[in-house]
Amino acid sequence: MNYNQLGNSGLRISEVSFGCMSLTSSEQKTAIDLLYKALDRGINFFDTADLYEKGENEVMVGKAFKGMRDKVIIATKVGNQWRPDGSGWGWNPTKSYILQAVEESLRRLQTDYIDLYQLHGGTIEDPIDETIEAFELLKQQGKIRAYGISSIRPNVIREYVNRAAIVSVMMQYSLLDRRPEETVLDLLHEHNISVLARGSLAQGLLAGKPAKPYLNYSLEEVDKAAAAVQAVAGANRKPAEVAVRFALHHPAVSSAVLGIRTEEQLQDALLAASTAPLPNSEVEHLKAVLPANKYEQHR
Repeated sequence: MNYNQLGNSGLRISEVSFGCMSLTSSEQKTAIDLLYKALDRGINFFDTADLYEKGENEVMVGKAFKGMRDKVIIATKVGNQWRPDGSGWGWNPTKSYILQAVEESLRRLQTDYIDLYQLHGGTIEDPIDETIEAFELLKQQGKIRAYGISSIRPNVIREYVNRAAIVSVMMQYSLLDRRPEETVLDLLHEHNISVLARGSLAQGLLAGKPAKPYLNYSLEEVDKAAAAVQAVAGANRKPAEVAVRFALHHPAVSSAVLGIRTEEQLQDALLAASTAPLPNSEVEHLKAVLPANKYEQHR
């Protein structure tokens, strides 16, 4: 397993990491076994959120890693507040809410600190300075080691680059979602801010699932991209390996965060981790298959 620096945080994270969102408390034993197997094989970065299963996802991650806190790097997220009646959630990036929510996440995770605390979204209308104040205070208090945001909005990302000491941005990036390439990836790389790439398999469309329209691409275009990935994979690699390696090719990307729920998905993630980086010729061949899409909103 290769490990990369997470921005300027001093944390070194596995370049393929475990997205915990798909794990369910109804299958807790299976889920915790998968977490242990991932850790045993070198994955050290585990991403969850207070939103997932109304906090039960954090509870499960906390239970799994109790007593081995020094062996794992745990990331969670904040900003989505469940309504009292449980009917859904609203957006709350205020300082007071973040300071309240972190205590609940620490309790559920059974830990004294969170390695990476991420704002789970964000809009340009948010009280951004207030949000930053909350994260900076939590760093001073030792309750978090570093902070970042999870966002695909270029205008929001630019504000945090300019105003905050973020170490990472989690965003969707794949052969079928090259929107970050226009400006965001280079901007973050220039400022030593790591990208945590999610969605690198494009809902499995680049890993063998039947083609369907995706973002602004038609079914035929998705099929064309998947066929190109398959051709590059050849006989010795799986399409999932190539798709993940494509997401990792840009130097800004420190880790591909893969949603893992089954043993097969874990094995695919580990295969991708052990696969050599794509040579530039293969990257350029894949890029030439379809025109890159661009962000149409929040520019």
